[in-house]
Amino acid sequence: MPHRTFIWFILPSLTAMILFIALPIGSVFVQSLHIEHPQVLRVVESCGPFGCTQDTVVDVEATRALREAQPLGRFNGFGSYLDRNHLAVNEIGAFWTRADSWAEFTRLAMTLPFWRALAFTLTFTFVVTPLVIGLGLAIALAVNALPRAFRGATIFVSLLPMIVTPLIGSLILFWMVDSRGVLGATLQWLLDDPNLSLKASPTLTWVMLIVYGVWSSAPFAFIVFYAGLQTVPDETLEAAMMDGASRWERVRYVVIPHLMPLAVFVTLMQLMDNFRVFEPIVGFQAQANATSLSYNIFNYLRGDAAQFGAAATTSMLTILGVAVLLAPVLVRTWRDFNRKRA
Repeated sequence: MPHRTFIWFILPSLTAMILFIALPIGSVFVQSLHIEHPQVLRVVESCGPFGCTQDTVVDVEATRALREAQPLGRFNGFGSYLDRNHLAVNEIGAFWTRADSWAEFTRLAMTLPFWRALAFTLTFTFVVTPLVIGLGLAIALAVNALPRAFRGATIFVSLLPMIVTPLIGSLILFWMVDSRGVLGATLQWLLDDPNLSLKASPTLTWVMLIVYGVWSSAPFAFIVFYAGLQTVPDETLEAAMMDGASRWERVRYVVIPHLMPLAVFVTLMQLMDNFRVFEPIVGFQAQANATSLSYNIFNYLRGDAAQFGAAATTSMLTILGVAVLLAPVLVRTWRDFNRKRA
């Protein structure tokens, strides 16, 4: 394809990416270098029959004028990245010096909002992603082995978690695990513990959120793998059967290598989605036991005293985290592509 034709071909997509991706990210980065202006205070003297007193009050007009003159806030450089609400470099260094063991250091680090959110985000991402891929592939193989008369209904039922809005789905499961819900009451009866609460335990809360993450994302992996199974060459499968390969061996040596590009695609999508986990935390009202980077962004922007600089800083760190997670997969994909071309 001539270079001129190629440029005109990609120009619409490139323009959209610049307008709706690159420029907003650049704007967020600039905002992350600023912090909100402090309120302007002034001393007011009040005199009465028994003397005069001085009070410190907020100068509303001066504060408004300052914020209008510098809407981005006060320039702070990379200070927001290093403060206690984010990377907390000074606090982490002090904890490392003071802690007697790795467990003690971890406990101290979990008192910091960013590291506590990062711990849950990474745990959710690295547990949910492989489970979704494995469960999606297993469901796809099982449905593909069914008689054609039963496949339509089975596919519809398997896709129900994708049809339900994520927030609604998390609310439904939240009500089910309540002490008066089906799952909560059943666990209390099975364990003979009327005081058992899945919502009160941090560990059980994490387990609930992970289970929900797998339940809501597995249909996507299933439908992708099921579509890929329809393209597996019948001749290759028949040749493997004639050579005496068992069903497991056919899946391992024929089906899985054929579906590997789709597995890479699903992995990329799941890593991005799971690292930005947000809806389950809101739906489960689990912020007391589990927070994520996305929830921290939401929390900074909530209320009248919105902290735009802190939210922008967390957003940039989230983007950086996604890039780090995707880099190994993208590098491997690029190497495989070059190897095939060679």
